[in-house]
Amino acid sequence: MSKVLYEKDGRIARITLNRPEVLNAIDDELPQALADAVARANADQGVHVIVLSGAGEAFCAGYDLTAYAEAAGGNNVTQDMPWDPMKDYAFMMRNTECFMSLWRSYRPVICKVHGYAVAGGSDIALCSDIVLMGESALIGYMPARVWGCPTTAMWVYRGGAEVARRMLFTGDKITGVEAAAMGLVHKAVPDAGLDAEVEALAERIAGVPLNQLMMHKLMINQAVEAMGLRQTQMFATVFDGITRHSPEGLAFKRRAEEMGWKQAVRERDLGTYDWTADRPMNAPK
Repeated sequence: MSKVLYEKDGRIARITLNRPEVLNAIDDELPQALADAVARANADQGVHVIVLSGAGEAFCAGYDLTAYAEAAGGNNVTQDMPWDPMKDYAFMMRNTECFMSLWRSYRPVICKVHGYAVAGGSDIALCSDIVLMGESALIGYMPARVWGCPTTAMWVYRGGAEVARRMLFTGDKITGVEAAAMGLVHKAVPDAGLDAEVEALAERIAGVPLNQLMMHKLMINQAVEAMGLRQTQMFATVFDGITRHSPEGLAFKRRAEEMGWKQAVRERDLGTYDWTADRPMNAPK
């Protein structure tokens, strides 16, 4: 079964992340499959707008920690030591570039977020042009607490420095209502009305000529890219590799292997584990 589905519906291309059994978690194959679907939409002169969504109960819950954190030994995300930073960078930048296919797409991309758009899933969502969230949906980058730096850096460019500080210094998750109030996403709507809201916006955009849409998107993107987006992403992707191979990052990996990634993530998000000392907060010294 394809991990990313593609469907053309009149002037709308529908791209759907399709690993619902793991809340559309990102594995080695999904980023390239996403980029391929975006390229397919861009090659079709009949497509005016892309709607990006996730199958099942969530948009995307981030990287697949069963494969990358819980499995013993090294992998593409955590190498055996000593690690090669440029090998890590090449792998993660490939994923960053795949996510950025949404940004570079000549067709506007509407991202529909229900359930969760967290960790790496927030990277994907925030690379889209317009993000609509269900009011109860959650967005956040919890690996900011340990084991990650958002490689696309879109928290800064979408929300501004103040929002990025608020979210990345805490690793908190916020609702669609909060995300819209702080200007991170375009709009939050009642969960039951999310599909209808997205469809109405997609139909409205689909009536604009392709060349107009392309010119507007290129103009807007150029203004953002002139602020150093590419350089920031280079630093962010290097830093992401460092977070996973720092003493604290390696402690998180060990904890995930020993206790399971769900327990490690719970301790990380609640702040009940001291990753520097590699022990629970209340454990005797």
